Amino acid sequence: MYNIRTMAEVEQNQSNNFTEISISDFYDTDSKSAEEVREEGIIILTSKEEAIYSQLLPLIREKAPSRASVIESRLKDLQKLASAIAKFPSLLERSDLPGGTRTPQLLIDSLIKHQDKGDSTLRLPSKATLGKAFMVSKIHTFSSLAKISAGVEAPDSITRALQQETVILMFSLMAEDVYLNLISDDTQPMEFRRSWATSLLLLWEHRNDQTVESVAPVLQTVWDARRKLAPAFGTMMGTSELIMMSMQMDEQWISFIKSKLEGLEVKQAMEEFLFGISYEQIETLKKILREKGIPAINRDEVSSFLGEHVKSDAGLDYRDFYSMYTIRRDNARARSRMKLPGPHKTLEDYFIQYTTEMNTEKQRNDTFAK
Repeated sequence: MYNIRTMAEVEQNQSNNFTEISISDFYDTDSKSAEEVREEGIIILTSKEEAIYSQLLPLIREKAPSRASVIESRLKDLQKLASAIAKFPSLLERSDLPGGTRTPQLLIDSLIKHQDKGDSTLRLPSKATLGKAFMVSKIHTFSSLAKISAGVEAPDSITRALQQETVILMFSLMAEDVYLNLISDDTQPMEFRRSWATSLLLLWEHRNDQTVESVAPVLQTVWDARRKLAPAFGTMMGTSELIMMSMQMDEQWISFIKSKLEGLEVKQAMEEFLFGISYEQIETLKKILREKGIPAINRDEVSSFLGEHVKSDAGLDYRDFYSMYTIRRDNARARSRMKLPGPHKTLEDYFIQYTTEMNTEKQRNDTFAK
């Protein structure tokens, strides 16, 4: 049980390279060669994913042979889907299309220019839309592999690795939205917006992102910490504990906390992330408790006090993380569009934005040092 306070009030009182693998084992002899698939761009499995898969498959063949054939069939399906997507023109090369010539630069310019705040589906290249379906299929595949791994009593290290790869794939899906959000922010330097647009084209082309590889484990750790601390509504005591815990986390996250948490919208985005309810609901809850003179409530009482069903808690399942992210994303977009108070970006947006700032500064310093 805690007092209702915001993060700002508490503070007043008191920051991999991928390699394609040979996939010849996953499709028939009349299918395309691994070299052809590699040249076409989409990475079916990274070397790390292939290593995990190679450890698991013999165990499944031994303990659940029927499952092994299903898994191998699923990998073939992923390859076929990737091959179909690869038939569409590369987003990284000049292409003469029915509607005119397309170049990477024109695509980047289009992403920056078209900021009508509506759904962007029909403005995106077909390859981008189809690639998203590939990612969802791959996420489901790895989630199934993790469950099968536990079912055949594979070593815990394999099951955990599969679960972690599933989460990283989920973050790759999320990164697409984050890049689109950041590209649309006309308050950001143009060099950043072009950098994010370039990263987005690479993500669409290969369905892999090096930024995600470094950022995903950090955000996953913060998510886990949120679950363990379980800050009650609407105290921010749990946030203070998270900040203290952060001092033992990734150096990049520590730097982010120290330099950006003083910003009001970043604080608000952090509060939404921690509490699992919107900025507006947090403010309403504070007012209700203050008027009723109630010093504290627990999670189970939130829906009752707000007069609406609120899923304020979520498990460690990657689908919970993504679902709650999309709610925060949509709320942030709505506030930005209608110029309402509260965070106009998600915590993930702010963190990747900060990562870009730091990487750019490092590149400049390295260049100056030369």
